Amino acid sequence: MMNIGSVNLLLADDDDDDCMFFKEALEELPLNSSLKTVKNGEQLMDLLTTKLVTLPDILFLDINMPRKTGVECLSEIKRNEKLKQLPVIIYSTSLNHEVVDLLYEKGAHWYIRKPGDFKKLKKIILEALTNTVENNLQRPSKEKFVIQV
Repeated sequence: MMNIGSVNLLLADDDDDDCMFFKEALEELPLNSSLKTVKNGEQLMDLLTTKLVTLPDILFLDINMPRKTGVECLSEIKRNEKLKQLPVIIYSTSLNHEVVDLLYEKGAHWYIRKPGDFKKLKKIILEALTNTVENNLQRPSKEKFVIQV
């Protein structure tokens, strides 16, 4: 496994349990990370556009959120000069292929499905982070967009 170094993450997800599992999984991974969470799309965009001095290294973005969906947020991020280089990993319970295609077209880096199993969650988070860092933050081909465990 490669050394990711210190990674500054942002998770946008309205589900408290999902946020807690994500945080716990991250803490058990062999990497130095910090995690900030927001509960909805409006909070996310407000944080990214006005509150943060330094952008996170990677954003994990849930699709189904109140006030502003993940798809809307992704569109805004990729249209914004300051934000468009931010790697966005879609983190969702659903795996609708039309939505997956749309998110790839809109510029998301990876798509991971929230697993119900904690061990799989750790594995998929680590894989998404490793892939992002190893590819120098470049997006994969569409065939490799969805990370499966």
